Amino acid sequence: RQFPGCGNIVTFSQFLFIAVEGFVFEANFGRKRPAIPIRNYFIMVAMFFTVSVVNNYALNLNIAMPLHMIFRSGSLIASMALGIIILKKRYSVSKYTSIALVSLGIFTCTFMSAKQVASDSSLNQEDGPQVFLWWLLGIAALTFALLMSARMGIFQETLYQKFGKHSKEALFYNHALPLPGFLLLAPNIYHHAVLFNQSELFQVPVIGLTLPVMWFYLLMNVITQYVCIRGVFILTTECTSLTVTLVVTLRKFVSLIFSILYFRNPFTGWHWLGTAFVFVGTLMYTEVWNSLGPFLARCRRRRRPKEE
Repeated sequence: RQFPGCGNIVTFSQFLFIAVEGFVFEANFGRKRPAIPIRNYFIMVAMFFTVSVVNNYALNLNIAMPLHMIFRSGSLIASMALGIIILKKRYSVSKYTSIALVSLGIFTCTFMSAKQVASDSSLNQEDGPQVFLWWLLGIAALTFALLMSARMGIFQETLYQKFGKHSKEALFYNHALPLPGFLLLAPNIYHHAVLFNQSELFQVPVIGLTLPVMWFYLLMNVITQYVCIRGVFILTTECTSLTVTLVVTLRKFVSLIFSILYFRNPFTGWHWLGTAFVFVGTLMYTEVWNSLGPFLARCRRRRRPKEE
C-alpha cells in the first residue's frame, strides 16, 4: 500500500532467495545434472517469468488486490479452455457447470469493480476516462497472464508425464533461470530499493536489529513465499491433484478475506456473491463433494455401537 509499484523488487527477492537455496541444496553447487533437459526449463521459465511480471504490473493499473486474487482464481477456466483446444480433452456436465459459476463470479466482481473505478474517477472528470482506460488495460494484463499460466501448466504436465516428477528441481530452475531477466527491470528495482531505505526505522523483535520497516516487510514476504511455494511443489508429489487444488483454493479464500478485513478494501454484497460463485465453482470442479461422501460414511460406521 505504501509503494504500489514495488512488485518487481518483491518478485526479484523471492526468486533470488529460492534460487540460492536450490543451488546449494538441490543442484549441489551446480554439480548435479537436471533430470529434465535444460531447454525445456528455459521454455517453462520464459512463461513463468512473463506471468509473474505481468501480474505485478497489473497492480499499477488500478487493479485492487481483492480483484487481483479473484481474477487469478479463474485459472480453472483458462486451463479447461486450453485443455480442450490443445489436448483435445472433454469434460463432464458438472465440470462445465463449475466453470460457468467461476466465470459468473469473476464477471460479477470485475463489473462491480469497474463501477467503483468509474465512480472514483468521476471526481476528476478530466482524468476519469484515462483512469478507467488504465483499469481496462489492467484487466487485459490479468487475462493474458491467466492464459499464459494455464499454458505453462499444460506444458509442465506433459514434461512430468515424459520425464517423471521432479518438484524440487523444477522449483530451483523456475526461479534461477529467470534471474538475468530482472536486469531489464533493474532501474525499477533500484528505485524501490532507495525508497525502502528511506522508510521509517523498525526494531525487529527478539533480535533487536534496527532496519527500515519496508526491508523487514520484504524479508517476511520472502520467507513466507518460500514456505508457500515449497509446500505447493511438495504437495504436488505427495497428494492427489484434488487435494492440491482444494488446499490452494482455500488458501486463496483465506488470503482474500484477510485482505478485505485487515486492509479494509472496498467489498460490497455483489463482491461477496461473486466470490461465493468463484469458490463454489472451484470446489465443484475438484469434485470434493464426491470425496466427502465416502469419508463421512466411514466416520458413521466407526461411530456405530459395538453390539451392532
